Amino acid sequence: MVFVMLVAVSCRGRDEAASTPDPGPSDPTPTVATADTVATDAPVETAPSGSTPAESAPTTTSEPAEPEDGAAPVQNQFGPGDHVVAVRHDGKNRSYIIHVPEALPANAAVMMALHGGGGTGEQFQEENGLDAVADREGFIAIYPEGSGVLPDRLHTWNSGDACCGFATDRDIDDVGFLRAVIEDLQFRMSVDPDRVYVTGHSNGGMMAYRMGAEASDVVAAVISIGGAMDLAEFAPSEPVGVLHIHSVDDPRALYDGGEGPPFPLTDRTVFHEPVMEGIERWAEANGCGPDSTVEQVAEGTGENDGQLAELLVWQNCAASAPVEHLRLSGTGHGWPGVTVGRFWQERMGPATTLVNASEEAWAFANR
Repeated sequence: MVFVMLVAVSCRGRDEAASTPDPGPSDPTPTVATADTVATDAPVETAPSGSTPAESAPTTTSEPAEPEDGAAPVQNQFGPGDHVVAVRHDGKNRSYIIHVPEALPANAAVMMALHGGGGTGEQFQEENGLDAVADREGFIAIYPEGSGVLPDRLHTWNSGDACCGFATDRDIDDVGFLRAVIEDLQFRMSVDPDRVYVTGHSNGGMMAYRMGAEASDVVAAVISIGGAMDLAEFAPSEPVGVLHIHSVDDPRALYDGGEGPPFPLTDRTVFHEPVMEGIERWAEANGCGPDSTVEQVAEGTGENDGQLAELLVWQNCAASAPVEHLRLSGTGHGWPGVTVGRFWQERMGPATTLVNASEEAWAFANR
C-alpha cells in the first residue's frame, strides 16, 4: 500500500542551479563528468537479466557528442531500457546504470537509488522494484556504483563518520562522485534539475542523507530506508525534504543506535546513530516544529500479521521540505515491499509487504 500523505506540501523545487564540485585533492582534472571526462574504457557492471521491460541487457555508453559553438548539450541520448554510463571522477573509474522508461516526458524527474553496504547498483536495481514505478510514473531511475576491493561486488559508500568499509577507510569522495553523476545525466538527458531525489538502503540510505546535507543545492528530497544519518557536521545550505523508513525491530541498523552485528561473512561492525536524532536534526534545519504527530497507522494481516506502520509528520516545515518518518515494527532490515527467503530473513529479520519502499519514495518525492 501507499500511504496517502495528509500534509499539502511538496518536495519539488530548487531555486538555484547545481554547482560544480571542486576538483579532488589528488586529481587536477575536473570532478564533473562532462564530455571530456567520461572514461569510455572504464570497467562497467553487467545489469541483471530481465531487469528491464524489454528484457534486454544494458548497453555501455560511448562519449557524449561534443556541443558545437556553445550549443546546448545533446539531450535524450538514451532510449528506453537500461544503459551503463562510465564516469571518471577523482582519478577513479566509476559508473552508474540509467533506467529510461518507455514514456519519458520532457524535463523528467530523477530518482537516484543507492545500494546498501556490500551490494552493487546492478543488484539493487534488480531487487527493489523501483524500475516498475519509474515505468508507470515516467521518471528516470539511476543506480550509481559504490566502490570496493573487487570490481563487481561488496561495494560501499563513504556515508559519514563511521560507515562504511572500503569507501570510508579510503575516504572516497562519494559526494563529489554523485554530484558528477547528476551533472553527467543532465548533459545526456532532458531532466528537471529541480526534481532530483535520492533514496537508498542501509549504507545507501546513510549516503542519501549525506547528499542531502552536503549537496542540498542539487537534491530536492532524500528518502532513507534502514540507514540513520551519520554526520557530526551538519549544515545543509537549503531545506531538503526528508522521509525516513525504518523498523524499530531492525536487527542490523539498530533503531536506538549502537554497534550492530558484523556484516555477513566478516567481523566488520558499524556503530549506528539513533534514528530519531537524525530526523530531528533535519526537522530543525527545515524550520519544522519540535514535535511530530502520528497521521496514519496501518496494521498487518496475513503474511504481515503482527507488523505495524505508523506515519509520523513534523508540522510547519519550510515549503518544499517536509519531514516524515514511516516507523515500522515487527519487520527487519530488508527493503520493504520485497520478499526474501529464510536464509536472509534469519540474518536481516522478517520481510514485509505492508508498505512498499519504492512506492513510498516516489509518492513522497512527487507531491
